[in-house]
Amino acid sequence: MEPPFLPSADLKTLQQRAQLLAVVRTFFVEHGYWECETPILSRDIVVDANLDPFELTDGGQRWFLQTSPEAGMKRLLAAGATAIFQVSRVFRRGEVGPRHNPEFTMIEWYRVGDDHFAQMEFVEQLVRAIFQTAGRELPTEPFERLTYDAAFERYAGTRVLNLPTTELIDLARSRNLNIPASLPADDRDGWLNLLLAELVEPHLGNERPQFLYDYPASQAALAVLRRAAGQPAVAERFELYVSGVELCNGYHELTDAAAFIARTKEEQAARSSRGASDLPGASLLAAALRHGTPRSSGVALGFDRLAMLALGKQTIADVLAFPVNLA
Repeated sequence: MEPPFLPSADLKTLQQRAQLLAVVRTFFVEHGYWECETPILSRDIVVDANLDPFELTDGGQRWFLQTSPEAGMKRLLAAGATAIFQVSRVFRRGEVGPRHNPEFTMIEWYRVGDDHFAQMEFVEQLVRAIFQTAGRELPTEPFERLTYDAAFERYAGTRVLNLPTTELIDLARSRNLNIPASLPADDRDGWLNLLLAELVEPHLGNERPQFLYDYPASQAALAVLRRAAGQPAVAERFELYVSGVELCNGYHELTDAAAFIARTKEEQAARSSRGASDLPGASLLAAALRHGTPRSSGVALGFDRLAMLALGKQTIADVLAFPVNLA
């Protein structure tokens, strides 16, 4: 039996991880970004219905370990920053598993003037640089870009953005999916997420990396919405999948303060519907948006997952020194 103090990853892997992280920093600097640091502990917290932050109280004041450095970095954009990145420890309650740890390393970045398509190109270059450093090959063809609806059509046999929730339920039942008893019949996003996870995601990124983009408007988070005549509104955001693993979220960033406040209220309502605690929101980010933030695109990438894939490991514990069970 091994001593309990040993890391879950071997020292050679941890040294390789450090090399990959050094490549990340060099890559960003060479592309005109500068590295910033924003608080991990803050009174502000961006409200996400699906993310639960760690909370502590000091002197009657609520403080939150950040689930993402987003709020602080966007305040820097409002102050005049144009191309920034951060390598940050972030924290999310309840996230434990082969690809999750409550504390993990996120690379997040923003560039003024970019849209989400420009950032897809940048992400591809970054991921290729990391895999090349690790000595692993990726297909030479460009990463595929596939809309959310087109992915459903390819892998599930039907587009879904125009389908009523009742037809989404019928689709799930016709495929004999394991439907959670707690999933309400009127939770459209819940049914879309179930179908995505069961019918689409297992296929993504297996032959070559794939970007999934143009998500349902109801899943915009803090992305810009786009409306075309006769088509459902879509969110200008993307995710990258490599070997079935989701690596990052990218957004053409919302800059409208009123829309940000409205979406925060919607996220609060969704949290309340599942019995989660109310959060104070990100008042300083709202102030930055009211002041005026430039159009930009931003990306949040899970470095532990990227290192896991690049180094040919099976779980993120294989590239962490001390995951939660050893902390």
